[in-house]
Amino acid sequence: MNTTHKTFVSVFLLVSLLFSVNTIAAQGEPMENFRDGCVETYDPNIDYFPSKVTIDYAKNLAVEYFNNYKLVTILPWVGAESPMQYILIQCGTPAPEGYEGIPAFEIPIQRFVTMSTSMLPHVDGQGLLGHLVGVDTSLYTSNQAVIDRVIAGDIVEIGGGGTGGEINIELLFSIEPDLVMAQEFFAGGTTLAQLNDAGIPAVLNADYTDTSPLGQAEWGKYIALFFNTETLASDLFAGVAERYEALKSLTANVETHPSVITASPYSGTWYMPGGDSTIAQLLSDAGAAFLWADAPGTSNPLDFEVVLEQGAEAEFWVNINQFWQTQEQMLADDSRFAVFAAFQNGNLWNNNLRMNSNGGSDYFETGAAYPDLILADLIAIFHPELLSDHEFTFYQLLGKGR
Repeated sequence: MNTTHKTFVSVFLLVSLLFSVNTIAAQGEPMENFRDGCVETYDPNIDYFPSKVTIDYAKNLAVEYFNNYKLVTILPWVGAESPMQYILIQCGTPAPEGYEGIPAFEIPIQRFVTMSTSMLPHVDGQGLLGHLVGVDTSLYTSNQAVIDRVIAGDIVEIGGGGTGGEINIELLFSIEPDLVMAQEFFAGGTTLAQLNDAGIPAVLNADYTDTSPLGQAEWGKYIALFFNTETLASDLFAGVAERYEALKSLTANVETHPSVITASPYSGTWYMPGGDSTIAQLLSDAGAAFLWADAPGTSNPLDFEVVLEQGAEAEFWVNINQFWQTQEQMLADDSRFAVFAAFQNGNLWNNNLRMNSNGGSDYFETGAAYPDLILADLIAIFHPELLSDHEFTFYQLLGKGR
């Protein structure tokens, strides 16, 4: 996170501390959602969630507030036939009736495990790292505060998603989490079943199902629902959205829209993003002409020859391959890349400026929560005159090598 974002987060952490109260004026309404502790004297006429979020961009997340509980609805994975729901009950108040079969959790959560790195910027930004007791692995994590806490033993690695192996249930039991937030990507996934069968409280995070940049970033509010940090999450996201829209407005009237392609072949297939993908919207908002902007869906498996035929003259090539640092490495994989105009002109931009030695990319971590940083980089690539003093966060030119 750059200095501007650190300052922004610090300001709102201060606000959070000022409002992190569980004080209820004598039998009156709470001043703020409970961050710690529980309701001592329940009154069914009191609204225990004076701070609420609204969902403005995310299409696959919804919440309905009641006086002492929240009903959360998510689309658990792309193509899911039905949504999942959770009941979040303010601790110290009774469980509502009429929601049989829907998993229920007492909030605010105190001991938390997340199995996706995209949640870490939200956990950090909302001042919740002290509640984080487990991750699947730190191998692909970019957040240094999380890494430091793993090294110190304050956060344990439970395995699972990031490692491609089984979850260490015994270790997970030992840290006594109030909630594990997992991910599944298709019907029949086993992660949630493993946790449920072991009796470990768990929900799914499906931020990736929202493919607009701001829609995905808005899932920071999902984290807030479990910790009662709605005020902070809303303010943080409002800053992201404001900065994103301000950047987008810079390209609204540009005269030229340079042509661009993205991605590269994997096992013989070029998975070109479709017009509904996050990167397609980012490219459009950055004032570029993505050559597959009209392709349906989020991904289009193509033969190399198809991309060569349609994209050989593209002026720019971005998000090429996370593991390529030089043009030499690129050509070693396939010498035909040299035919592309973007290669010949040196307009090859990789989003791997912040990638650790294990291949963990901060583009998919911090960038998921702060898409304004990605958009600023892309505008500086396609229209450098609009951001003349820009310092890149995620992108770098692919070097020529030796």
